Amino acid sequence: MDRAEVTKEPPTFAALFAGVQFVRRNPTILGTISLDLFAVLLGGATALLPIYARDILHTGPWGLGVLRSAPAVGALVMSAALARHALDRRVGIRLYQAVIVFGMATVVFGLSHLLWLSILALAILGAADTVSMVIRISLVQLATPDEMRGRVGAVNFLFVNASYQLGEFESGMTAALFGAMPAAVLGGVGTIVVALLWMRMFPALRKVQRLE
Repeated sequence: MDRAEVTKEPPTFAALFAGVQFVRRNPTILGTISLDLFAVLLGGATALLPIYARDILHTGPWGLGVLRSAPAVGALVMSAALARHALDRRVGIRLYQAVIVFGMATVVFGLSHLLWLSILALAILGAADTVSMVIRISLVQLATPDEMRGRVGAVNFLFVNASYQLGEFESGMTAALFGAMPAAVLGGVGTIVVALLWMRMFPALRKVQRLE
């Protein structure tokens, strides 16, 4: 059986940045990727967990380990829920709601002096981040044509990884300037503000109804 011949574009400068240009021209994909970038950039309170465990929650290595695992536990529970109950309507609104819940959980964690409340807030944070991630990845993949999927995926991968690293840097720098609690609270409030702004700036994303 003859294999279909695959045509490749020449490696030009324009082809190198074709993924970036495609994202810029597509408001749904641009809104999705940039929302995650700024939400994670401002909501990187988990980088402050050692400070919280020692100075605010007054717990030891065991407590720090539980705090670190709480987002993963929340993400696992939400993943099981999504596997059973698919997101089949008002997907764009659900994305914004997930980011807002992420920000609210970050604020609660930032203000908490109770270990159990901090663990609960981090678990909710992880669950909300899972909803956001599932919608974001699905929208980017489904809204991108086959010939551009690799390039757009590379842009998304770059944004996601950069946001995590820069978010931890931002949290550490803000904590050094204002203290750990103000840094976490400001980050959570900033995440909520970004979600509300993006709802107005990217109405096309807000109107997405289904993952199709």
